[in-house]
Amino acid sequence: MGHGIEVRLVNYTKKPLETVTWAALISYWDEWETDAFEKMGEADVNLHLPRVLSYGHESILEHAVLTFSIEGCSRVCTHQLVRHRIASYTQQSQRYIVLNPDDVEETFMIPQSVKEDPDLLEEWERVMKEAIDVYKKSIESGVHQEDARFILPQAVRSKIIVTMNLRELKHFFGLRACERAQWEIWEVAWKMLEEIAKNDDLRPIIKWAKLGPRCIQLGYCPERELMPPECWKKTREKWLKLSELKLKV
Repeated sequence: MGHGIEVRLVNYTKKPLETVTWAALISYWDEWETDAFEKMGEADVNLHLPRVLSYGHESILEHAVLTFSIEGCSRVCTHQLVRHRIASYTQQSQRYIVLNPDDVEETFMIPQSVKEDPDLLEEWERVMKEAIDVYKKSIESGVHQEDARFILPQAVRSKIIVTMNLRELKHFFGLRACERAQWEIWEVAWKMLEEIAKNDDLRPIIKWAKLGPRCIQLGYCPERELMPPECWKKTREKWLKLSELKLKV
């Protein structure tokens, strides 16, 4: 693994948009039957799903579930991520896995704002190296890693598996794909969106369900005077490119 954050869509509900559309038609049509699911096709999805979602009927999105792997983000990031409670998480355990770092940046996430100050960066790296040295020394002295980890900074990189349904993903993107979100989880959110955009089975739902920051969902920026300059235009262009164009895998 490199020093960057890596996000991958590893699994999702079979025939996700067909499943969501079928659920919607079960709700609206008395003559719709369970057996109709096997007959669902792309034409049915294109005909019904955009219209149903335009009515605000979003509970149907809960029937499609996506699983992502996220590697290289900090514990600061994962602590924000797990606040989204309608989801399932499995995270790399510091009780059972002993860190064996090759270098500081491989082990810790260092913010760009710190890297821009050479003197401050040097101090950060010194403290992080000291923390790792004490961590190793503690384990060598017989302290179990579940206690040795107390010395580690929140910047330590981690791995986590995340499973969310599409409705919760919309809520997550609304908050975390916003330009005012913390930069690391903002990067994770957009990489998750990119993974959806790469997938032929899922890409249309980005536009139909407005999966993106709240300015995309609402049509205006709810942050109002807190909105960064040119944020709305830049975010809209980024989102449109993602939702309308097939990305190269």
